[in-house]
Amino acid sequence: MVIVGLLEWWYSAGFVARLRRLGDRLDRLMDYFSIGLLLRTLFAPFRQISAGQVQGPLPVQMRAWADRQFSRLVGATVRLIMIFAGSLVLGCAAVYALFAALVWLVVPLLPIAGMIVMMTGWAPWHL
Repeated sequence: MVIVGLLEWWYSAGFVARLRRLGDRLDRLMDYFSIGLLLRTLFAPFRQISAGQVQGPLPVQMRAWADRQFSRLVGATVRLIMIFAGSLVLGCAAVYALFAALVWLVVPLLPIAGMIVMMTGWAPWHL
């Protein structure tokens, strides 16, 4: 009876809780990297305090324009690197979550597999 109750929990409430924890981990990673926000602000100036309009002669305005464009280029480069790194980390975390969910499903079967292997006399060192 205890084993049936354990297996019932393992494949229902326990599995749902495990999936929820794995999903929460992915949500935290998505929030940490904020890929959507990085994409929306891809060409925004990067850490430029005075990015507003500049009054003055044409050379001063051209210099301010060039500074803003350079700042946008730096911002796009940094944001693209972060988007790439975040996508890589999220992809690895998703693969890990899938693997962890599959392992959760298989773990109760391991004692049965061990008994079968023990009864057949198979051992990995006899290969």
